Amino acid sequence: MYYSCFGLANTKALLTRALRDGYAVPAFNFYNMETLLAILRAADITQSPIILQVSEEALNYMTPDILMGMIAGAKYKPNRVALHLDHGHSFEVCKRAIDIGFSSVMFDGSKLPLSENVKISRRVADYAHKFDVSVETELGVLGGIEDSNTKSDSQFYTDPTIVKDFVKQTQTDSLAVAIGTAHGAYKIKNKNAKLRFDILEQIANNIPKTPLVLHGASSIPQKFITTINKFGGDITGARGIGASQLRHAISLHITKINVDSDSRLAFTAAVRETLAHEPKVFNPREYLTNAMDAITKNCIDEIQNIMGSGYKI
Repeated sequence: MYYSCFGLANTKALLTRALRDGYAVPAFNFYNMETLLAILRAADITQSPIILQVSEEALNYMTPDILMGMIAGAKYKPNRVALHLDHGHSFEVCKRAIDIGFSSVMFDGSKLPLSENVKISRRVADYAHKFDVSVETELGVLGGIEDSNTKSDSQFYTDPTIVKDFVKQTQTDSLAVAIGTAHGAYKIKNKNAKLRFDILEQIANNIPKTPLVLHGASSIPQKFITTINKFGGDITGARGIGASQLRHAISLHITKINVDSDSRLAFTAAVRETLAHEPKVFNPREYLTNAMDAITKNCIDEIQNIMGSGYKI
């Protein structure tokens, strides 16, 4: 089913405007009705364009029919919300997402030999563009773990000298780059670690018209870590990317920032705190409502204080 039937936006259009006006479109991952509605509420309150992201694993978890049913039933203004496949690892997975109504897909061939990455990326782009679906690809490898399909023990920075040819050969609409971020809650080894802005600046200079994407960019608010650990959790050493670094990345053509771990942490912290303070509660609606509120508040904070995307459409 064509994505316009759901009132979804073309991601390329959202990112092109962000590149022109100097902000980033927030790309928040979701996994169920609660996380979806919480993110959409934040977008509505801030009047921000938004990219709803679904990983392969989350797509399988929700199932395509239930996922697209939730999208069809959700309330949002047309052409300001995109639905994006995050880290599709094959042509077949990307095609499946396009065919059920996604407006954007990412093919992640970053671990493949360059020639194979180019080949499959171009195949995905050729198919997607027939339906005006946007395509994101990746050069360089992020470390860390997002889910069972997206993890790596290695980390390789994007090579600025090959990005121009890669974009030309693949016809990608946006490019995810590796400059020191990582998947999961353990993004940096110490609080003084810096992203490789020198690499990002070279990339931006070499492909100035191509929107750039930053994965693994959650800020990992320590208040959520503290709450989780206070009420029975065990998360130690988790650190994220500071807001000032993310804002600097936006000034160097980062137009889409992926956020996943922050929402997971906000959700879990709220559930743990609610059940600890109210041990007689067993109605899921009660603790899930608090979890939704926590995600919405965090998304609003990141839209306003990092992305700069509020009131842009």
